[in-house]
Amino acid sequence: MCNINATIIDVLISKSIKPLTIAMVLSIDELRNTVTKYKQEGLSTEQIADELSLSQSTILWLLTSNSEENISKERPIDIRIGWRTIGARPTRVAALSSIFADVVLEEMEWDVESVDTIVGISINGILFAHEIASQLNVDVAIHRDSKGESGGHLSTKYGQVGGKRVVVVDDVLSTGSTIKNTISLLKRMGADVVLALVLVNKTQLNEIEGVPLRGLIRTVTV
Repeated sequence: MCNINATIIDVLISKSIKPLTIAMVLSIDELRNTVTKYKQEGLSTEQIADELSLSQSTILWLLTSNSEENISKERPIDIRIGWRTIGARPTRVAALSSIFADVVLEEMEWDVESVDTIVGISINGILFAHEIASQLNVDVAIHRDSKGESGGHLSTKYGQVGGKRVVVVDDVLSTGSTIKNTISLLKRMGADVVLALVLVNKTQLNEIEGVPLRGLIRTVTV
């Protein structure tokens, strides 16, 4: 059982500061060039959004706005989240996952038997899901999101979810569309989705698709 206390941190961001620039190193032009480069390398809009921890609407805006003159009212309000310092070291991922695991136990009223499987959303949720499942000694499953009618695909190489009580984990929640797709698919497969976890919650949501939502960090634009 984990004994690390998890705290939700509310990061207040003033509207007087440009949302896209305060939480990232790159300028808008540099970020636009990076997005264009990823697109030329064959990454989808969804994959680019995952890589940069931005919403897909922001990625689309960066791909279609090609000059500073176009930065106007249409500019999405978004915050770029970078967690490479954590992701680069397995020991750091494991340490953060112990907080995730503690939150799971807290939500389950400290009954580890009430969770069967941790589902990681590809790609950024996989490392966390593996470590959380290891610490709780439960199964791990991997979900790949897609824009098709199916809502994605659950890999057959890992744990399955039919008749299981599952927790979904991802790194960043921007609009919630990815987690919504995942939860919907898991429910159709017979899973009882008991909790959704994210490292950073960019919204004010505390539940999604009727499932409790917990973020270790919440960003709030005011």
